Amino acid sequence: MQATALLASGLAAGLVAGTASCTAVQGGLLMGLTTRAAGRTSDPVVLAWFLAGRLASYSAVGALLGLLGAAVKPPPALRAVLLVAAGVMVIAFAVGLLRRTGCDSPGRALPGLAAPLLGAATILVPCGVTIGMELIAVSSGSPLAGAAVMAGFVLGTTPALALLGYLLRRVSRTRLSKVAAVVAIAAGVWTIGSGISLGGWLPATATTERGGPPSPIVTIWATHDGYRPAAVEAPAGVPVEVVFKVVDRGCTDTVVIDGRDVALPATVRLPAQPPGSLRYACGMGMFTGFIKFS
Repeated sequence: MQATALLASGLAAGLVAGTASCTAVQGGLLMGLTTRAAGRTSDPVVLAWFLAGRLASYSAVGALLGLLGAAVKPPPALRAVLLVAAGVMVIAFAVGLLRRTGCDSPGRALPGLAAPLLGAATILVPCGVTIGMELIAVSSGSPLAGAAVMAGFVLGTTPALALLGYLLRRVSRTRLSKVAAVVAIAAGVWTIGSGISLGGWLPATATTERGGPPSPIVTIWATHDGYRPAAVEAPAGVPVEVVFKVVDRGCTDTVVIDGRDVALPATVRLPAQPPGSLRYACGMGMFTGFIKFS
């Protein structure tokens, strides 16, 4: 009964909340695959293998999470590195497409296992909603239930990714292929930027919204287009409670703060901090915020 309920929950999350965020963060990999595969491999086969690999890896990881808990979940720093690597891969695919001599020239055939392996690898660059599903799998305490929620989520996001892949394959065979390559490069750069943001490898600079004296309790609202306020002030040298509240479901309802993933809504208790800025980000690294301690 628990597995069935979690399968339905994952399916609903994939259809409603996960489609846009997963398409955004994983669409670049799919774009690189489909543009590289343009030519001798049929569209349905490439897409089916990609999606099958994705379903298999998500289900397997869900089972492991249910069995072993958060110990098997990649930490934010590792996910940041993988996002950067994924962005580099997408750019490499796109550059290969730009170097094709003509719009009707076939791309080199992909190795037989490339599509399912790339689909399986998407688990390493999860969107924000995926992280929320992983946390549910961890809390289920059951390999069957963990696999069910992750499998349901993949099935929910499959129609959007399948449609995106089909459209990209169509475009890659027309005179718009060069435009598709440029878009793929932009997607790769965006993915690299998200990884850098998630890893906290950017300088922590931001303007601070001042609305009164600092308080040991700060409230931040997660919306579909970022965190509000984007920068808040808190006292240094004392423990601080950060209350995250959710306005819209999506990428921002999972936050990476102080080196850990937190599913929102939640209250994060931070130990006493030295003067300076603490950066936090959504699970995909797309949206960031700052807490200035002074």
